[in-house]
Amino acid sequence: MSAIVAVVGVGQLVDYVNDILSANCQLVRMNEMAAELPEKADLALVLSDGYDSASHLMAEKLFKQSGIPWLRGFVAFGEGIIGPLVVPGKEGCSQCADLRHLMAGNDRKDMWELQQLFMHGEVFPDIWSSRSGLLHMAHLIAAEVQIFLIQSTAPLENHIKLLHLQTLNCSTHFYLPDPLCTVCGEIPEDSAIASRIKLQPSPKISENSYRTRSMVELKAVLSNDYLDNRSGFLNGKMIDLMSPFADASIILPMFSGDEGCAGRTHSFADSEMTAILEGLERYCGISPRGKKTAVHDSYNHLSEIALNPSRVGIHDKAQYERPDFPFQPFDPSRKIDWVWGYSFLQEKPILVPELLAYYSSGCGHGFVYETSNGCALGGSLEEAIFYGILEVVERDSFLMTWYAQLPLAPLDPYSSGDLEMNLMVERLRDVFGYDVHLFDSTMEHGIPSVWVLAKNRTDQGVNMICAAGAHLDPVRAAKGAIHEIAGMLLAFNEKLEANREQYEQMLHDPFLVRQMEDHSMLYSLKEAEERLNFLLNNDRPVLSFKEAFKPRAWHADLTDELNIFLQIFRELNLEVIVVNQTTPETLRNGLHCVKVLIPGMLPMTFGQHLVRLTGLERVLRIPAELGYVQEQLTQEQLNCYPHPFP
Repeated sequence: MSAIVAVVGVGQLVDYVNDILSANCQLVRMNEMAAELPEKADLALVLSDGYDSASHLMAEKLFKQSGIPWLRGFVAFGEGIIGPLVVPGKEGCSQCADLRHLMAGNDRKDMWELQQLFMHGEVFPDIWSSRSGLLHMAHLIAAEVQIFLIQSTAPLENHIKLLHLQTLNCSTHFYLPDPLCTVCGEIPEDSAIASRIKLQPSPKISENSYRTRSMVELKAVLSNDYLDNRSGFLNGKMIDLMSPFADASIILPMFSGDEGCAGRTHSFADSEMTAILEGLERYCGISPRGKKTAVHDSYNHLSEIALNPSRVGIHDKAQYERPDFPFQPFDPSRKIDWVWGYSFLQEKPILVPELLAYYSSGCGHGFVYETSNGCALGGSLEEAIFYGILEVVERDSFLMTWYAQLPLAPLDPYSSGDLEMNLMVERLRDVFGYDVHLFDSTMEHGIPSVWVLAKNRTDQGVNMICAAGAHLDPVRAAKGAIHEIAGMLLAFNEKLEANREQYEQMLHDPFLVRQMEDHSMLYSLKEAEERLNFLLNNDRPVLSFKEAFKPRAWHADLTDELNIFLQIFRELNLEVIVVNQTTPETLRNGLHCVKVLIPGMLPMTFGQHLVRLTGLERVLRIPAELGYVQEQLTQEQLNCYPHPFP
């Protein structure tokens, strides 16, 4: 073999690799990174007995300029790290690998600080390494070099190999390129043209499905691409053996803390896949990762092409005046970041405040509190929009019912003709002691919505838990909400007993309800039950599913169903706005993510101090239009208690 390999670095690892490769390769030794590199090198190795992050960053720059592929090997905290093999011009570099590896670790904050120190400090050999460990590591590096030079393939491209230097246990881990990487990332600038949406056909996978990609197809890629405890941006998984059904959860690691993402089905394997999809959705919705925000200006300058934030509901004056309130009133003269969305009502692009399009962007710095309301992931853009609309509808119907205290018609859960739902209801009743109550919460748009309430048959444990669902198929809406409730029951029982006094204080001071789970925990108390008497004791006749929900024509293409939604909202003069949140990480597998905003519909908020009702007159008007009350409500008539949404 006459290949030329540049070997950069000093120490035992370099010496071992040099000895192994010298018989088959022409080696060019360099003690440190320099601007002068061999012009004809087929491969470069950057090796160190310690962690030399400064050299890795310099290597990215120099080898990118020279077009030479390179492989690194170094030691950190008793672990040998080999890779990635970086090919200039391709996505996925050493900096991407370091970020994914760091974020997957439980000590990511400490490691981030150490990396900054290493970037500017002297490199020392790792104290946990050993001669045998470094020699073994050298043979692994040499094997990767020979594979690359002989077969012209790069097994460690977008992969890292981790070697425990004491036990010699070795594992290989895939990582995804970081679209925001300053070395290899290339994401487009946000633009009005790119935001335009022309709906395409999106065939359903079967007659009884509302999805365009099968779980069987997705199972082949979801775990491999996204879930890895050492380098994945989803880095852990758990199953819940105590839950009534087969619940699973995965972890989305962030600097602010780990985010749990749940999947709830009747199969642990399916629940794990669902949890991964939930994690991808949350990842996309936190901040822009698929395009660069390009518009920073005031609403006064953009009013002809921008969404007026007051249309989506803001906090009232008294909230903004509270000394501890984290947000400021919207100032139309203040410059803020805007992203492009698409208005289906106007059939043209529209600017949306970034803090409304990504639910962490305005945390503590904006004018409203925004959640993941309307965020959805789908196997096509059309599927994502379809489910984004359903989530807005689900939460709006729940909040409309709560604030207006609508005496919804109860539904007979056994009237659906769905055996699976019957068994779910019976399991919650007979095994866990909870009666399931269903109510038709469909609003003026006619999209089937269901409020589900689980009521304890005993005086021990959580008294009530509520959830909601919306879907063209009302049975799916109900089952989705039942799954949501079942996934919380046992965990909430433990929290109730551990923190009962805290939740009892919330009965008397609603502003103590600050976090998401506080809402459910407040209504786990028997003393709070009377606040739901408008549902439980309204004396309305029980309806069957057939009586409550009109039959709908079935369509083989999900885009046809979506177009029906869009036409309904056009007729109601409700504007459906879609912001595409899709990132390169999801698009690699044909998965799309969106944020749907429908100004006028009620946004979900958590924490009584963060309620958003100002500017939303629909909550006052619709109860009378649906015949629940005689005349339009006033603000003073709205329910002032914290809502029970989980």
